[in-house]
Amino acid sequence: MASNGSRPVIGLTTYLEQSQCGVWDVRASFLPEVYLTAVNRAGGTAVLMPPQPADLEAARDLVSRLDGLLLPGGKDVDPARYGQAPHETTDEPRRDRDSLEDYLLTAAIEANLPLLGICRGAQILNVHQGGTLIQHLPDVVGHTNYQLGGGTFTTMDVNVETGTHLAQIVSAGTLSGAQMYHHQAIDTLGNDLRVSARTTEGIIQAIELTTVDFCVAVQWHPEETSETDPRLFDALIEAAHTFRSRS
Repeated sequence: MASNGSRPVIGLTTYLEQSQCGVWDVRASFLPEVYLTAVNRAGGTAVLMPPQPADLEAARDLVSRLDGLLLPGGKDVDPARYGQAPHETTDEPRRDRDSLEDYLLTAAIEANLPLLGICRGAQILNVHQGGTLIQHLPDVVGHTNYQLGGGTFTTMDVNVETGTHLAQIVSAGTLSGAQMYHHQAIDTLGNDLRVSARTTEGIIQAIELTTVDFCVAVQWHPEETSETDPRLFDALIEAAHTFRSRS
């Protein structure tokens, strides 16, 4: 059992970026509060896991202490991980975070730990499973609607595939109000993954791993609307309760 309390413990990976607070201007680990609030509101306890040196055994130890894992948004995944040179718009790699999340994914999948991926979280899952990414969506779709810039989210509809785990959570068909902020997207699908949602343009918006009980990853940002639509976070916490009861 990962923990004995009544609230499942959900690990969230974080950014490690140059940050300013008062007189300090230092590298710091942080995550927008909206992710924590979404987990707390759904009934979970959030534990932050910053980028740090790790190996598979360390990741297994971390996973053994959790009831669920959430991989949130962030900087672009290093293209070298899927065999490509970087596009001119691709972020400078955060290899420390890539490495930790890759190890955590291996350990979480081994343990059948419930997992929710958001934006970058969906992308690192796909890369971990051997898939690739579109490095700059405007090159494919001809517009910047998926990421307008300046911290402005685009509201779009996505089409949820029938018969998927995501459809059990939010219902099949049109899901309205998805908050988009991504200039990259899933290209070649990784091993043991299936697509569970797309936009009307055909851009993949959700994937799920078919070899475990709960591993759902979405390209949009459900944390931004969790107060009015908490279903993905509720599903993660429900899966975490079930995981704990079986551990």
